[in-house]
Amino acid sequence: MKIEFFQRLKEDIDSFIARDPAARSRAEVILCYPGYHAILFYRFANAAWRRDFFLLGRFISNLGKIMTGIEIHPGATIGDHLFIDHGNGVVIGETSEIANDVTLYQGVTLGGTSMDKGKRHPTLEDGVIVGSGAQVLGPLTVGEAARIGANAVVLKDVPKGATMVGIPAKMVMGRDKSHEDEFCAYGTPTEDLPDPVARSFESMRTQMVALTERVAELEHGLNNESEEEIEDRSVSSSGKR
Repeated sequence: MKIEFFQRLKEDIDSFIARDPAARSRAEVILCYPGYHAILFYRFANAAWRRDFFLLGRFISNLGKIMTGIEIHPGATIGDHLFIDHGNGVVIGETSEIANDVTLYQGVTLGGTSMDKGKRHPTLEDGVIVGSGAQVLGPLTVGEAARIGANAVVLKDVPKGATMVGIPAKMVMGRDKSHEDEFCAYGTPTEDLPDPVARSFESMRTQMVALTERVAELEHGLNNESEEEIEDRSVSSSGKR
């Protein structure tokens, strides 16, 4: 069991080296990366939590928060190879579930939206990337390989492989198999993305043009009808005379 525990810590280090080109060695990750320090504190806090040493788990977790600026509740479930880049301000709630090979950037919140004791935090499946400042709130599921753009606010389930941006977050790209294994820094692809706000304005503009044309047609019809009524009245009055 101990061998497996320390093997997992070694794999955590390797995941930082694999996903951060600035990391030059394992020693650098161990000494200089607060994201790794936070995961290290979490592993020990979670081990205590699972053995019902709840106060000890919270105490270790709080030490990790003070040391790193990253708050991970010891009751959270975290898989292998979590990569927290930069990391300051990251918050991971108690019932959060994070699968393997997930990437979180600074300022990310995996938060709850209710006072229930049950499941109230998000589930992130394998390979999810959450950009800086993004808020993922409630007991929702973010599908495998999905991307959450910087500062997005996610309130609903995210489909597998989708790219979400905005407040509230909207899907701007579906799954692209050609880019399935491509790493996406900050959850935002480098290719041009459609702007959901601009798209909404364009939709509104199209509807307004259609409504304007329809009103013009109705006015034209009313004008023609009025002219016919005037002629009918003229004919009627001439006949009476």
